[in-house]
Amino acid sequence: MPPQKGRWIFVILALIINLCLGSVYAWSVFVQPLTEYYSGLPGMTVTPNDVLLPFSLILAVFALTMPFTGPLIDRYGARNTTVLGGILAGLGWILASFALSPLVLALMFGVIGGIGIGIAYSVLVAVAACWFPDRRGLAVGISVLGVGFSAFFTANIAGYLIDATGVMNTFRIFGLGIMALTVLLALPLRFPAPGWIPQGWTPPALTGGEPSCGCDRSRMVRTTSFYGLWACYFIGCLAGLMAISIAQPVGTDVGVGAGLATILVGFFAIFNGAGRPVFGTLTDRITPRKAAMVSFILIALASLLMWQIPSVPVYILAFAILWGCSGGWLAIAPTATGSYFGTSDYPRCYGVVFLAFGAGAIAGPQLAGFIKASTGTYLGVFPYVFALALAGMVIAFMLMRPPRLIPEVT
Repeated sequence: MPPQKGRWIFVILALIINLCLGSVYAWSVFVQPLTEYYSGLPGMTVTPNDVLLPFSLILAVFALTMPFTGPLIDRYGARNTTVLGGILAGLGWILASFALSPLVLALMFGVIGGIGIGIAYSVLVAVAACWFPDRRGLAVGISVLGVGFSAFFTANIAGYLIDATGVMNTFRIFGLGIMALTVLLALPLRFPAPGWIPQGWTPPALTGGEPSCGCDRSRMVRTTSFYGLWACYFIGCLAGLMAISIAQPVGTDVGVGAGLATILVGFFAIFNGAGRPVFGTLTDRITPRKAAMVSFILIALASLLMWQIPSVPVYILAFAILWGCSGGWLAIAPTATGSYFGTSDYPRCYGVVFLAFGAGAIAGPQLAGFIKASTGTYLGVFPYVFALALAGMVIAFMLMRPPRLIPEVT
């Protein structure tokens, strides 16, 4: 196909691969079965943090891997690097199924699986960003939609398989499926030729900021724009990943039945997935800074509702918003990175920005577990989320702006 049309194929392939990689977002469905499984082993005591650790660890390792993926992409290309990531991601699930303690499960699932997801995801975002300089937010938003939307499918599949075959067999089935699908779908992936631009599109005129060809990672980290983006990304992910990791138990806290709470995890995933192209398009149209402000306003309102009026209707509304905004940051941040710093060194630049996601992945679920252990309920999380959203609004307003011209290192 001509590149103008064929480039959309890469976005669809990235979306489907990310549906596989995003299975980790169904983690709250595994929390209770894993607690029961390990509590049934002789001499084993399991805390809320024990079963949330694998989720935190896989997202943290996922983020830490991305800055180091650039050389792999340069050397082996989009296809081979994605194949490697898919194999490691599936292997993490499979090895975790043989773990005899939550710590070993966290290491297998979190470290090996996280490295695989980080490698594959880095390629997929870069492919979408490089093929669509004219509609970067939309293309990246659609490609990463799969990660957030994944739980809509995988939460219910996991619930069925856990009931039918047990939690550890479910890990094995998921691992094999991720391997097979990722390897197959990665085969056509590639980057555009150097200097390619879409037909009929003219790059925006320079306005005294960073040249449109972009800057490298060392120049990026010397701008206040980078630190503003990083801080806002961290806050958005912290709030969102706290909500994702505790969606099912919070539902039971406010009176939702366990079965319905599992179904609602899939329902919330629709919003997490849809938030990516919605906020990606919003970022294209109203600038990354304004899109970030919209996200933080919505997070503040949702957390305030859960804090002041905890009930089933408010839970459904608030968590739909929180999941949607969490997904939205997976489009706002990569789009802002390309808009502010260009795409000449995009995998390395976004890899550093994506560390904010990893920091949020570590802090969010673990903070939720600490609050649960100290207060007896997950509802104590929401005053903190409200305060963080207010801080995010201030930082976005002050610092999330296009950078001034960044001098070369001499």
